[in-house]
Amino acid sequence: MDDKEIIKLYFDRNEKAIEETKKKYENYCFSLAYRILYSKEDAEECVNDTYIAAWNSIPPHSPNKLSLFLAATVRNISVKRIRHNNAQKRGGNEMNIVLDELYEVIPSGNTPEKEIETKELALLLDSFIRSLKEEELFFFIRRYWYMYSVSQIAKEYSCTESKVKMKLKRTRDKLFELLKKEEVDL
Repeated sequence: MDDKEIIKLYFDRNEKAIEETKKKYENYCFSLAYRILYSKEDAEECVNDTYIAAWNSIPPHSPNKLSLFLAATVRNISVKRIRHNNAQKRGGNEMNIVLDELYEVIPSGNTPEKEIETKELALLLDSFIRSLKEEELFFFIRRYWYMYSVSQIAKEYSCTESKVKMKLKRTRDKLFELLKKEEVDL
């Protein structure tokens, strides 16, 4: 079943929508959640929560690309889960390492007063990502969206870990300079 048919099932409030979503995207969602959480049970729960979130969000929203909608949803749910799991103690998992790397250059925008600034930052980040060369983009997206470890990126790209680390550092430095130039409050 294609995505448009699945989305129509959601709009029709047909419970088969979840079944079809699960058939088509369960492995995709699970692999993303697992790379963030490194826990089979937590990843499975986050995937199930993703189906519920999709049911509650469609309608009124109609995603252009269901796979991206689900990826963003499962990723957000997984990030919330890891934060919850680590609220009392700070672990050394990949998620914390990745967030620490990004927190060095991206400011927090948790207050309601910063909502507009957050949207502007999102546009700026989108523009930045689109400006990256292929290799930089590959490393950056794998690291900061899919939460790959440096060794996983190196293996997938057939290069050394030091090359990946250096490229990521240079890309973060570029991002930092852009944010500084655009006068984003760091």
